[in-house]
Amino acid sequence: MATDSVPYGTPDAPRLAVRGEAHLEVDPEIARINVTVASRGKDRRTALDDLARRNAGALDLLKSYGDAVEHLETGSFSVTPELKEHGRGERVHAYYGRVHITAELTDFTALGELTTRLADLDLTSVDGPWWALRRDSPAYREARQQAVRDAVQRAREYAEALGTSLASLVELADIGAENPEPRFVGKAARRAPTLAAFEAQADTGAAPLDLEPQRQDVHAQVNARFTMAPPSL
Repeated sequence: MATDSVPYGTPDAPRLAVRGEAHLEVDPEIARINVTVASRGKDRRTALDDLARRNAGALDLLKSYGDAVEHLETGSFSVTPELKEHGRGERVHAYYGRVHITAELTDFTALGELTTRLADLDLTSVDGPWWALRRDSPAYREARQQAVRDAVQRAREYAEALGTSLASLVELADIGAENPEPRFVGKAARRAPTLAAFEAQADTGAAPLDLEPQRQDVHAQVNARFTMAPPSL
């Protein structure tokens, strides 16, 4: 029984299969930073009050940058008692509080100043940045189109080597389209060195950091099958 899944043609319509690829290096579109606000108190109320005040201060600072901060969200929150190492019973030595904040920035000129000011707050640490593209970035479309053009060019070169030409496109598929699996589109941003992760101790403002955006790699691949006019061999 004949089947269309066999990737072979006929002498009158030879089939040609190629893979098209594209590799782009583009500027990032967003930068993510993680901010951790902490507190420590002898009793739970003191730890909570200090944490609420410092969290509000960090959020106010982030929001003061307006449209430069495109997305802002609060992650996990915790208040943890620390028991005394020695002594009987469950005697609490102190309470530790933490709030995690994630921010996405699109204005990279403000990034260095903002991260420095955040790290200069009491018991506040900053981690990042992680450079990335938006999921709907035009760079992905450009990579896919380049991969298709590369497939057509490769197929033409093979056909020309046989002294013939392409006749028609039989199939065009994303790599993995037949057996889809969860995957990231493009290349995930690599983690950059930590900007700051310390308790601020200086009374004066620190100088803004000079940050260079990390270029992003975007890849695309397609499988393509064509038929050719019969070559004279």
